[in-house]
Amino acid sequence: MAHQFFFNSYILDNLPAPATGFDVVQDISEPRLRMYITSRGAKTFFVRKRVHGRDKRIIIGAYPEMDIETARGMVVNVLETASKKIPIRRKKLSFREFWDIYLKEKVRRCEDSEVKLVRAVNLHLKGLFDKSISEISKFDIEQVIEKINGRAVAARMQEVLTSIFKYAIEQGFVKNNPVSGLPKIEQKKRVSPLNEEKVLHLIDAIKAQESEVMRNAFLMLIYSFLPKNKVLSMRWEDLDFNHYMWRDWPLSDVAVVLLENMPQDSDWVFVGRCKNHLADPRTAWHAVTTAAGIPGLRMDDVYKFFMRRLVWASDREELRVNMNSLLEKFGI
Repeated sequence: MAHQFFFNSYILDNLPAPATGFDVVQDISEPRLRMYITSRGAKTFFVRKRVHGRDKRIIIGAYPEMDIETARGMVVNVLETASKKIPIRRKKLSFREFWDIYLKEKVRRCEDSEVKLVRAVNLHLKGLFDKSISEISKFDIEQVIEKINGRAVAARMQEVLTSIFKYAIEQGFVKNNPVSGLPKIEQKKRVSPLNEEKVLHLIDAIKAQESEVMRNAFLMLIYSFLPKNKVLSMRWEDLDFNHYMWRDWPLSDVAVVLLENMPQDSDWVFVGRCKNHLADPRTAWHAVTTAAGIPGLRMDDVYKFFMRRLVWASDREELRVNMNSLLEKFGI
């Protein structure tokens, strides 16, 4: 049962994040309004409604981007909309046309993530583009999925298709989901070889790297709590040393010190070939991980390792303090 109290900004701002999974709290003023709190500290308003015989959780919006009164005011409208009968659409749309609608109405991602999703769909699902979405069969889906190299990518595209057809049913363009009958693609989950002891070996190996650019870039993977693509594509113009920020992301003290001691003789922080930013320094990374005794370690394994241990906070300064505390535990 969800914990109940009167929603106000002070309490919601200070709700502790669970160690794993998510917690649910309920508003006393509008009992139908509830909120998810994830282990990453994300807070999301939602309501529950039995729709066509099934219990459905309907997302209203993310807090604090959406304030409490707005969320309360939307409850009635959201529930009424969910109870409406599914319209029957006579107009036929191609998969490509409906994908454009789905992308606009349902996809809520950062710019980089959305670009990756569009690129993957254009590459792997192009065989469905010219077909009418209402006429796509389970066999059509199977043919497309079978042609995808890599089980992880195939599984992800199957998930995307499930979501697309689910929305197509809600909009009345499709009666049944042709993906629902397909078996789930089993994946062998990769286990990161990084642990707390090996972090210290990794840092020592990075500091022994001859190239100053590579050394600084690899250290920033640890200090910044950012994934590889964001670290390597940093621009000086996006850094705010007065507020210890990169764009809207706080930077740890050691990250700021590292950056302040670097020459600013290019638009890019980490310059690669042809005066562009570093793209994929795999040779140098392989040498570092081999020297550290961690073969097979990927650059983004470092990001995931530290983010799993970082105590999340919605307040940027508090999050920055938590970053510094975690790095201090490793003697950084």
